[in-house]
Amino acid sequence: MSAAGHTWDLEYSFAEEQDFQQVLNICSKDDYNGLDYMAAAFHRWLKEPGRLVFLARLNNRVVALESTLLVDGGQTVVFQGRRVVPDLRGSGIAGAIQKHVTDYIRRHYPEVSASRLSRGDQPSPQTLAKYRLIAKEAILSLCCEATDLGSFINEMKSKLSSQADSSQAPVILNQQQAETLVLSNHVVSNLLPGKTIINDWEPLKPMEANLEVLRRRGLTWIVDNEFEPSAISPCTPPYPVPYRHDALRININIFGRSLASVCAVFLAQLEALLPSLQGYLIFHTYVDPGVWPGFRQFCHNNAKVSFFKDYWEELILETDL
Repeated sequence: MSAAGHTWDLEYSFAEEQDFQQVLNICSKDDYNGLDYMAAAFHRWLKEPGRLVFLARLNNRVVALESTLLVDGGQTVVFQGRRVVPDLRGSGIAGAIQKHVTDYIRRHYPEVSASRLSRGDQPSPQTLAKYRLIAKEAILSLCCEATDLGSFINEMKSKLSSQADSSQAPVILNQQQAETLVLSNHVVSNLLPGKTIINDWEPLKPMEANLEVLRRRGLTWIVDNEFEPSAISPCTPPYPVPYRHDALRININIFGRSLASVCAVFLAQLEALLPSLQGYLIFHTYVDPGVWPGFRQFCHNNAKVSFFKDYWEELILETDL
């Protein structure tokens, strides 16, 4: 069960509200550079249709968590949120809970044919041998005080208008428009990475059955053109993270390969958020790897907005169950 050959005597159960504090105890404040979403997601996860949240206990202590979400009309399970208590990492517990969860899904959901997950680190050759890489996004991470965001937007807007024909202003879509567009042949074939809708590390096939999942996420959808967009972007509502007592994390996915369109839609997302933001902000913006260098160049500024992290990637992996 582990590299050390240790077989853990773990007890498995589904998570409940009263496990919240123990779940937070298995998350280190340094996980994900201080941007762990678990505290913000846990209660919502427990109530979400199609989601299971598993805990592993050792001597009555919660030592690991793994969550699964049924998507694609029940054909696929997305693994999310695996955590192992810091003092037992590397001891085989992650593999043990993953095996338990996979066996559970196989037993109780025989119609599931594939599992999918996203990784923000370079997976080992052993991991890559087990999975197909279906999509990849490059991540640009920025951070600032909310009070500095307005001047950043203004500086970037003047840069954009000098660079490109910005006669067409980006458009915020209503739910119906967003759903129609994101399933349209143009968007699926030309804009989505690996024909996959990705929102805050959650990979979904562009199909009717997944629209309900997207509706639950409270996303703001923006395009550069509402009829035949070159860029389409879902943005999550901000949520608190442990990085600082007042820190908010915001995830902006932008699908498209036109740099000018990506920049325009990015600024429109920031403008839409601006009135409601306070505290310290960390933005993860996920773009096509080919656009990243130009996008980073575009985001250089004199407005006290810093780069939180250098180039990194989100990989979407899939395997048959």
